[in-house]
Amino acid sequence: LSQLSESKMVKKEGTAVHARKVRTSVHFFRPKTLALTRNPKYRRHAINHANKMDSFQVIRHPLTTESAMQQVENHNTLVFIVDRRANKCQIRRAIQSLYSVKADRINTLIRPDGQKKAYVRLTGDYDTMQVAGKIGLI
Repeated sequence: LSQLSESKMVKKEGTAVHARKVRTSVHFFRPKTLALTRNPKYRRHAINHANKMDSFQVIRHPLTTESAMQQVENHNTLVFIVDRRANKCQIRRAIQSLYSVKADRINTLIRPDGQKKAYVRLTGDYDTMQVAGKIGLI
């Protein structure tokens, strides 16, 4: 038995024996390895799709209820029904491109029927009554 262990020791002298790492925590965290950037060999899509949320998709129609008309008259605010997936930045860009006016503030809410309503307050440079007339609200 001792001769066998001596022969193993002779073999191991040529190779370095590493000391085992002392672990100070019971949790094991996977080591971070090299993360290479993607280098595709071919395109996964033949064409890039156009943006589906353009200005005409974002703004569905202006709201013409009595309370919306009060907003136009008293608070320099236009009220629109917009796409449910549209965010405030997209609504701002759509208002700018469609009606050539700058929005000061935009508040949104989702109505009980599931549609999104946007209150678009215009900057002081624009008269809401003129813009509403241009849109066709008044």
